[in-house]
Amino acid sequence: MDVWNQYEIVFDAEWLGPLMFLGALVLLSIGYPVAFALGGTAILFSIIGVVLGVFDPIFLTAMPQRIFGTMSNYTLLAIPYFIFMGSMLEKSGIAERLLEMVGILFGKVRGGLALAVVLVGTLLAATTGVVAATVVTMGLISLPIMLRYGYNKQLATGAIAASGTLGQIIPPSVVLVVLGDQLGVSVGDLFIGSVIPGLMMAGAFALHVLIAAWLRPDIAPALPKSVRSQLGVGKAFGKQVFLAIVPPLVLILLVLGSIFFGYATPTEAGAVGCLGAIVLAALNRKVSVRSLREVCDQTLRTTSMVVFILFGSTAFSLVFRGVEGDRFVFDALTNLPGGTVGFLFVSMLAVFLLGFFIDFFEICFIVVPLFVPVAQQLGLDMVWYGVVLGANLQMSFLTPPFGFALFYLRGVAPPEVTTSDIYRGVIPFILLQMLVLVLIIIFPGIVSFLPAIAKT
Repeated sequence: MDVWNQYEIVFDAEWLGPLMFLGALVLLSIGYPVAFALGGTAILFSIIGVVLGVFDPIFLTAMPQRIFGTMSNYTLLAIPYFIFMGSMLEKSGIAERLLEMVGILFGKVRGGLALAVVLVGTLLAATTGVVAATVVTMGLISLPIMLRYGYNKQLATGAIAASGTLGQIIPPSVVLVVLGDQLGVSVGDLFIGSVIPGLMMAGAFALHVLIAAWLRPDIAPALPKSVRSQLGVGKAFGKQVFLAIVPPLVLILLVLGSIFFGYATPTEAGAVGCLGAIVLAALNRKVSVRSLREVCDQTLRTTSMVVFILFGSTAFSLVFRGVEGDRFVFDALTNLPGGTVGFLFVSMLAVFLLGFFIDFFEICFIVVPLFVPVAQQLGLDMVWYGVVLGANLQMSFLTPPFGFALFYLRGVAPPEVTTSDIYRGVIPFILLQMLVLVLIIIFPGIVSFLPAIAKT
């Protein structure tokens, strides 16, 4: 024991917490499964803490109660519902029909195909909310068509990647469900508060496409009249457009409208959305035993991943608190220069940078709980803070070199589209996202306006 006493200052709990956090990030960065990286780090540092005499094993007795509390969390029950709804709509062919019809509808406008991508991306975000599915689907269908009719590669890939990430902020979003649980706020309020910011981003993307096409007609030409006449005209085409656009809009109203007007909780609305997605798939003749099995399998896999990450993060947070890591983080963040502004800058920068390397589930379960006590201490509106975090996470999905949306698009892009084309193409859209994020921070009323109306 004299050896330990000799290095008493070194073996102090103050350094054990940051080292534990760093160890988890190292395991995540080398590709170790998230749940086991968190749980393994918790086990390792609990043993180290006991040996050094700075960790009380009594903290681990709360683990079973925490796990059962997670399993009985009604809010988190919305996650499998929204995952199922997104997977079923992916199988229904709704994206293909939307892109085809809206593309023809805007074909006579300069940049019309890119504008159609933004519009369809917004509609898919409000129905499926699955970034990977949206980016891959639009990349497979619209990118070859845009390239065929002379669209600039950078504008085409940027519009697809940016529009595909709208599912992170436009409700119903799984990101907002998880953030609502971690922040301790109503998921319904987060959904309502994110509507205007999400539409602002979609509007900024659309405006950029139109301005770029107006300034440089060669990068986004209109479809030739001969092509438009071949694709569809007359009453039959109008009926096709109606059938392609109205059903997803009805589903959006059923899901989001029931939440906004207080008829259902997000979990109940998710169940309604699942039923609506099955009906839409049936109308498109895409429902079969095989498709249902595939959708259920995908839902089970994703939900199981989330639950195991929750278990790992629970163990991590208990040990992290036991070695006083939470106190270290709280003191560091509350004593930042600039007070609230300094905290916002550091927390936003941390989420943005981590979004390059790890998925939003890990960020929500590992990093966000560290920010919550500080945000509450500083008196921040937690609904507003949640929407700001969601917008930041969306931007990280798009930012080179590690944005997930870029990888999804690279995987389905034709050989003539290079990775540098995709990277350069998303830069204007990233700047637009940053502009909207700054506006949300400067003018909190953008977020709080609709929730305030909903409560009156």
